[in-house]
Amino acid sequence: MSIQCEVKSVTPLACNTYRILLTPSQPVAFKAGQYLLAVMGEKDKRPFSIASSPCREGELELHIGAAEHNAYAMEVVEAMKAALENGGTVTVEAPHGDAWIRDDSDKPLLLIAGGTGFSYVRSILDNCLSRGVSQPIFVYWGGRDLCQLYAHDELQALAAAHTNLTYVPVVESAPADWQGKVGNVLEAVSDDFVSLSAYDIYLCGRFEMAGAAREQFSAEKGAVRERMFADAFSFI
Repeated sequence: MSIQCEVKSVTPLACNTYRILLTPSQPVAFKAGQYLLAVMGEKDKRPFSIASSPCREGELELHIGAAEHNAYAMEVVEAMKAALENGGTVTVEAPHGDAWIRDDSDKPLLLIAGGTGFSYVRSILDNCLSRGVSQPIFVYWGGRDLCQLYAHDELQALAAAHTNLTYVPVVESAPADWQGKVGNVLEAVSDDFVSLSAYDIYLCGRFEMAGAAREQFSAEKGAVRERMFADAFSFI
C-alpha cells in the first residue's frame, strides 16, 4: 500500500545514524518486525525496518545508518530532511516482510541485531514489553564500537526494569573500561548458549550474518530452522 507521510523529525543519534519520525496520512496496519519501502522513484524503492511497534498509533519510526560513503541510505535521509524543511511529504509502501513476531508462541525469544538492524529488534522488543510477555527475552546487539550501539543506555534501563529481559552488547573494538563482550555477536551467542532448540530466534543484519547464523545455530546449537526468522532468508 502506498502512503503519503509527513516528516515529523530527523534527529541524529550517533555514528551517522538518524532517527526519523513519520506521520502517515492513513493508518498503517503492520506487525512488529516488518519493514517499509521508501519510494525514491518509480523503480527505486529502498527497504528500512520499522523501529516502532504497532501499538504506537499514528507514527512510524525509522533508524537509518547513513555514513557519507553510503549514498543508498544517505539519499533517503536527505530526502526526509528536505521534506521536513519544505513542508512536503514522502511516499512509503508498507507493510512488507515475513519475519514478524509470532505472538502465538510462548517460547523464549532470542533477538539478534547487527548495527542498525537493531531497528527491527526494537519493534519486536517494544511490542513484547507492551504486551507484558512473561517468557525470557535475550537481546544481543553487535557493532564495530560502542558508538554504533546508539540505544545502549536505553536497553540497559529496560533490562533493569524487566526481570525477563537480558541485554548483551557486543563490540569489535572496545574502550579500556568496557565491561561487556568483545568480538562477533554470533560468537557471543554461541559462547552463551549450550542449546538453542527451545528458542524462537529473530535476527537482522547483513545478509552474510543472517546466513551464517542460520547455518551455525542449526548445525551446532540445535536451533530449529523453522523457528528462525529474518527477512534476509527470502533473498539468500
